[in-house]
Amino acid sequence: MSKTVADVMTADPMTIDANQPVSVAAKIMSDEDTGAVIITNDGVITGIVTDRDIAVRIVAEDKGPETPVRDACSDDLVTVGPDTSIEQVVQLMRSKAVRRMPVVENDRAVGIVSIGDLAIDRDSGSALADISAAKGNQ
Repeated sequence: MSKTVADVMTADPMTIDANQPVSVAAKIMSDEDTGAVIITNDGVITGIVTDRDIAVRIVAEDKGPETPVRDACSDDLVTVGPDTSIEQVVQLMRSKAVRRMPVVENDRAVGIVSIGDLAIDRDSGSALADISAAKGNQ
């Protein structure tokens, strides 16, 4: 039987309202030892912001920590369901050149699947799997 995203995803992802400042997203990332937070607008998933997004789109552009988090994320969000096959999510990540995808069920974020999650599952002896499985370095 083929595995699904539900088998490898990180469950219960952190979310933030699109109007909150990037400083709040960065604090969530620090406190929760995560590299991504899902963005919502009136409860609807509208994006995902990563630590790299904040560095490249906010810090590198000399925008302040009060910049709304919606200004840091990409606007071409791709999501998958928990029942999506591992093969399908790998193909989607490759074609969209993304490293993380929100997992959505009934219009609610139920997880995030990352290339690290996939590496742990598919190539547990790889350097990426080792790094991804390691305890955070807060």
